[in-house]
Amino acid sequence: MRQFPHDFLWGVATSAYQIEGATEADGRGESIWDRFSATPGKIADGTDGSVACDHYHRWREDVEQMRWLGIKSYRFSVAWPRVLPTGRGPVNRAGLDFYSRLVDGLLAAGIEPMVTLYHWDLPQALHDKGGWPARDTVSAFVEYADEVSQVLGDRVKRWITHNEPWCISVLGYANGEHAPGHKNWGEALAAAHHVLLSHGQAVSVLRSNVKNAEVGITLNLVPAQPASPSAADQDACRAFDGGFNRWYLDPLYGRGYPRDVIADHVAAGRLPSEKLDFVKPGDLEAMAAPTDFLGVNYYSRGIIRSDRIPESQNAPRTVHAEPEKTDMDWEVYAGGLTDLLVRLHKDYKPRRLYITENGAAYATGPDADGRVRDTKRVHYLRTHLEASLAAIQQGVPLGGYFAWSLLDNFEWAYGYQKRFGLIFVDYATQKRIPKDSAHLYRAVVAQNGLDVELAA
Repeated sequence: MRQFPHDFLWGVATSAYQIEGATEADGRGESIWDRFSATPGKIADGTDGSVACDHYHRWREDVEQMRWLGIKSYRFSVAWPRVLPTGRGPVNRAGLDFYSRLVDGLLAAGIEPMVTLYHWDLPQALHDKGGWPARDTVSAFVEYADEVSQVLGDRVKRWITHNEPWCISVLGYANGEHAPGHKNWGEALAAAHHVLLSHGQAVSVLRSNVKNAEVGITLNLVPAQPASPSAADQDACRAFDGGFNRWYLDPLYGRGYPRDVIADHVAAGRLPSEKLDFVKPGDLEAMAAPTDFLGVNYYSRGIIRSDRIPESQNAPRTVHAEPEKTDMDWEVYAGGLTDLLVRLHKDYKPRRLYITENGAAYATGPDADGRVRDTKRVHYLRTHLEASLAAIQQGVPLGGYFAWSLLDNFEWAYGYQKRFGLIFVDYATQKRIPKDSAHLYRAVVAQNGLDVELAA
């Protein structure tokens, strides 16, 4: 039988800036994504998140969609500038009340809330004072975590401090693709450190405010394979895995920063020396605060080819990408999810793992009869759920799966060009239409297993 454990946590995930809209409602402050989106040339289609899915006003409808799906948990993020408009100081009670109402609505529908405190929308006022490269942002985040958990902690037990520190630091500060759009590796590495440090310091605050809290962090991780057995490809793969995965995993699990990756950064001119000036006494111990789970966001694998020698001098490729790619141009490779989960269990031994995001962008819209036959997403979802079950069967303590995403939404620098939702959103009318993938997911959740079929 292809059944999941009886207590498996089935869910969906979203983030505040991508769905809420209402960016100027009820005292919300400006975020770095408001400023970035308003900068010409930063968003592919010239849009922003000012309306998005209008979830701020339509959350009751969206909770009903979740109730229809039958999910057990909803992972959403709190918008920091909605709660603390300038990042610190007086709480905007109207903003926090929105999340309190949402939590109550979820619980009334039999859905457990899982709160992500930071999903990239730093208050612009904090960025103006240095943002994540500045150490002062660490204490600001801890104060924010304290305020939110004091109010919601009587009803919310599962907490994620940060979503995807790699994206926050590298996309935001190294290559400029995401807000705030900087291109400075020194800033990026300091930002990554301060994000992880703020996570570690917030863990004890969350535990003190929330009885029986489950606290973790979510990383986007990419399992990597060398394109050939050549020494050059194997070293390139080591470096990729080090910069993308181990740079975040190792300090969270008490190993400090990987020495080989520090050397890589120095060799590339990203660091002046192997002495990390942003690391202060006690930081590494704080970052390694014991957590209850690790959240894993998986979308694709990396097949790594060295760029240090000409292709003609390298060994022939032995690992080739699968032909199917999503609209993000990401390879569809479900086996990478099993490989990743097994590796995390073996190498880092988290108490529990949750797949906090997994999904695919495909543009499929409604047919003439109004049905969204997103066949490719159905296949993606089914194969990645099979990969999840395979990991469980190999002893991985996987406690749940959160599909990304509940709704089509604002996909960051792509604007509204990429659709990840189980539910189609007509942005002109805000009408929601469950796609075939939503019907499949509903059936899987109801059966707690994979032996389900869709109507033709």
